[in-house]
Amino acid sequence: MATWILNGLVWNETTGETELKHIRIAEGVIAQIEDAAAGRPDTNGHDTIDANGKLVSAGFIDMHVHLREPGFEYKEDIASGTRSAAAGGFTTIACMPNTRPVTDTAETVRYILDKAASAGIVNVLPYAAITKNELGRELTDFAALKEAGAVGFTDDGVGVQNAQMMKDAMKLAASMNMPVIAHCEDDSLVVGAAVTEGKFAAANGLKGIPNESEAIHVGRDILLAEATGVHYHVCHVSTEQSVRLIRHAKQFGINVTAEVCPHHLILSDEDIPGMDANWKMNPPLRTPRDVQAVIEGLQDGTLDIIVTDHAPHSAEEKAKGMLLAPFGITGFETAFPLLYTRFVRTGRWTLGFLLQRMTSDPARVFGLQSGVLNVGAPADLTIVDLENEREVKPETFASKGKNTPFGGWKLFGWPTATIVNGSLVWSEQ
Repeated sequence: MATWILNGLVWNETTGETELKHIRIAEGVIAQIEDAAAGRPDTNGHDTIDANGKLVSAGFIDMHVHLREPGFEYKEDIASGTRSAAAGGFTTIACMPNTRPVTDTAETVRYILDKAASAGIVNVLPYAAITKNELGRELTDFAALKEAGAVGFTDDGVGVQNAQMMKDAMKLAASMNMPVIAHCEDDSLVVGAAVTEGKFAAANGLKGIPNESEAIHVGRDILLAEATGVHYHVCHVSTEQSVRLIRHAKQFGINVTAEVCPHHLILSDEDIPGMDANWKMNPPLRTPRDVQAVIEGLQDGTLDIIVTDHAPHSAEEKAKGMLLAPFGITGFETAFPLLYTRFVRTGRWTLGFLLQRMTSDPARVFGLQSGVLNVGAPADLTIVDLENEREVKPETFASKGKNTPFGGWKLFGWPTATIVNGSLVWSEQ
């Protein structure tokens, strides 16, 4: 059955303004967009959703998430993770392979896709590991993984330490027109550290994770990408040095793209209130100088897209404290409200800029058909209340993970409904 979304506020990239529209969905695609000023369309025989002046956007795309299944279902599973994604307005997500077993075989890729089809409510794109068991010793079977449905190769969670191994991976991926997505971290510089090398570490007598631990791999991999011609994508950029290297690479025409997370755009190590592991993530919160650098990098296009790095953990794990708890915070359900409140409502960004970095830009970078609100495009849509202020309450998250540093923050821009392939998969209760 076809559906009309009535009275939705749609961003017009040409005029830089929002306009009230009626949108008809049929057979999983956007079939018609009309000016609301022309009056209410004939909706006989159609379902209707009245947006009542709320924003209607192409569904958000998150190309870096952890669904934890298989192996860590107590942290998250595909059902809870995709529901959390939908609650955050995301209609397409790409899940990382650091599961148990590691997503390093065609069978595991197919398991994820089958489980997403049966239990998930948003589009799930699985990444496969670069190396077997993510140990950095032997390449996986790239051809079989691609055939099974993997959309790229990454050892996210650990950096590939051996440069020859990474070069071989890039050569092979390039021959298949597949991207390599890199978690950039030199292990020799990070052992025993939980936070960045900055004021918080110094004040608390902690070993710090230095910026160069990330940037060394970024620089190495840029040179390898230049040599192999692969599409090289840098995960969760957090340092000024990394931004500088990526900017330089793009100026030379190297095929590199990059992502940044909301928490690295908003928080620095100087915001950490104490030894609370809800503030522990990898990469860690960096210095205010780095925060400014990644903001500028996103604004000038050095960093292409926004991702959440949604990384749920159990309360028991996070209760172990800053030194012993696992790295990671949840991200789906706070991402858009955080960025809308911090950057759009303050006038630093336009609404269109934020939407672009969360919709059409990730689609462009990874060759997806979604991410646009045009006639003929997939009917993956998000409805957002830009005017409602609400407090972040982790206990209400759809995710199993409640681990966030943003509890108690008051934010605007909350999703109220999410539509995937033309079907309403989530709506605010």
